[in-house]
Amino acid sequence: MDQIDYPALIQTANALADAARKATLRHFRAELTVDNKLDGGFDPVTQADRECEVAMRDLLAELRPDDGILGEEFGNKEGTTGLTWVLDPIDGTRAYMSGTPTWGVLIAVNNAFGPVLGLIDQPYIGERFIGANGVAQMSGPHGSAQLKARRRDKLSEATIFTTFPEVGSPEEQKAFHELARNCRLTRYGMDCYAYALLASGQIDLVVEAGLQSYDICAPIGVIEAAGGIVTNWKGGPAHDGGRVVAAASPEIHAAALEYLSKY
Repeated sequence: MDQIDYPALIQTANALADAARKATLRHFRAELTVDNKLDGGFDPVTQADRECEVAMRDLLAELRPDDGILGEEFGNKEGTTGLTWVLDPIDGTRAYMSGTPTWGVLIAVNNAFGPVLGLIDQPYIGERFIGANGVAQMSGPHGSAQLKARRRDKLSEATIFTTFPEVGSPEEQKAFHELARNCRLTRYGMDCYAYALLASGQIDLVVEAGLQSYDICAPIGVIEAAGGIVTNWKGGPAHDGGRVVAAASPEIHAAALEYLSKY
């Protein structure tokens, strides 16, 4: 594979995130049409999800037409460069439709081995987290700063997040709560923003199940560039989704796997 041009990818990722901000903020805390994608359950999608992904796809068609695209709302487009843009226009649609500013836009670039770039953007707060080639940075209301996951070796001092208290199946719920009982603080409901907090050095663990590739590729790119670790519950690659554990340090990651790998 040809050498990756990281500056060009970063420039494009920021352009996509800028376009996504406009599309998502247009409908946030405004009258909103919500459709359900799931029979027998609730998997919401809004016009903001669709408009945001279309805006990013249109920009990629202009800036990088030969790259592949995998998006939550409009599926897969094959490319010829070996690079695929993985797009989640609104991660946390339930939060978005509820008016809480904890949803985000997820943008990643994958090669054959997984993410080489990740970007998490929270348009309403104006925070952006990006990681690529071993460098992770954020920008927001407090200015710009380097991202660095915190080093903590005691699970008993850790803060752990997940989006839903149910986590996934009853077995996955059991695994999470067994682990969480051994942490100092457990919090819920942050969607992708929890991964940004981990990369920022604020928390120690994020554990989820039932994820899709577009849910986790961008967080992997940001967290790994900030010095953290993201794997599945067995310690293997997580970029295809499923059961995921993100940890700020090797010690916390190993401690979490002692509980999760049994399931």
